[in-house]
Amino acid sequence: MSWQQRIDAALKARRDTGTFRQRQPVSQGAGRWLQRGDKRWLNFSSNDYLGLSQHPAIVKAWQQGAERYGTGSGGSGHVTGYSEAHQAFEQQLAEWLGYSHALLFISGFAANQAVIAALMAKEDRIVADRLSHASLLEAANLSPAQLRRFAHNDSQQLAQLLAKPTDGLQMTVTEGIFSMDGDSAPLKAIAEVTQAANGWLMVDDAHGIGVCGEKGRGSCSAQQIKPEVLVVTFGKAFGLSGAAVLCSDSVADYLLQFARHLIYSTSMPPAQAVALSKALEIVRSDEGDQRRQTLQAHIDRFRSGARQLDLLLTESKSAIQPLIVGENARALHLAETLRAQGCWLTAIRPPTVPAGTARLRVTLTASHQSQDIDQLLEVFHANRQ
Repeated sequence: MSWQQRIDAALKARRDTGTFRQRQPVSQGAGRWLQRGDKRWLNFSSNDYLGLSQHPAIVKAWQQGAERYGTGSGGSGHVTGYSEAHQAFEQQLAEWLGYSHALLFISGFAANQAVIAALMAKEDRIVADRLSHASLLEAANLSPAQLRRFAHNDSQQLAQLLAKPTDGLQMTVTEGIFSMDGDSAPLKAIAEVTQAANGWLMVDDAHGIGVCGEKGRGSCSAQQIKPEVLVVTFGKAFGLSGAAVLCSDSVADYLLQFARHLIYSTSMPPAQAVALSKALEIVRSDEGDQRRQTLQAHIDRFRSGARQLDLLLTESKSAIQPLIVGENARALHLAETLRAQGCWLTAIRPPTVPAGTARLRVTLTASHQSQDIDQLLEVFHANRQ
């Protein structure tokens, strides 16, 4: 088989199974509306949960940061790319979340890969929720450590796996809120069984930070736990991009020595760090509380209406409300039908989700209005099968 034959065969398999992915350029992809050219749709596919991506104060902060620091960082943080703006935001974030240190990464994917690659050795064991994000599971698979998966949110099976003999150290890996199902992990129970086994806990709270917990401190704060490693990202509720690892000073020093994704990547622009500081200020403010209340009202309104329509949803209380469709072709067809009626939703198919669970991933934001939720429900009602 030639290189071209291998590529053509893989692409044909994706097309034949209805799992072929394509990007679609938009002029506006976050916020209440999605725009392409001169057309627009109500946007129910954005992770901009608090509607901060277009917040005037955050936009202005980025502009001011660019005026002061320029448009790029100029290098890795280990060379010239670590600015006063990065340091200030790391300190603000660590203090807010109750950790002694925070390290900024260019993305959540990079943060998860870096932590697992740097910390885990051949004799160690990773025990991960089987529905954990691809960045976590791929990092675990690529690491020298043994990977074991426990049934989704099953702390009892986690305890059984952690109890098995091992020559090395153990790390439990999970998410705070799961990106495809929208449900929350039982973090308190997971933390207890991990601690009982003398393991460490790593939580990726990409979809919880800014949205749940007191002042938006996230899933761990809401369930009153403090994992040894907490990963938060800024492409969702913060309305920007990037990520941070929250940890102890010694773990931070260790990662600064051995986390290759951190050492060999150009740092985020200092202007972005300035904008993130402003976003954090808003997230933890009374305005942030109001936005979270608005979002919760939209979630309650949607789930109430969905129950009346007998729509098959997951047990999600978050901004992520997946409508399980089943077949790939049906999910794609339904997404196209809904777009034709003014609502933009994305069909999520395998391998992102398990086979037979293709879905429309409805995401709600504080930017939506009550009538938007009602319109979406009306469209679902008109297309019931």
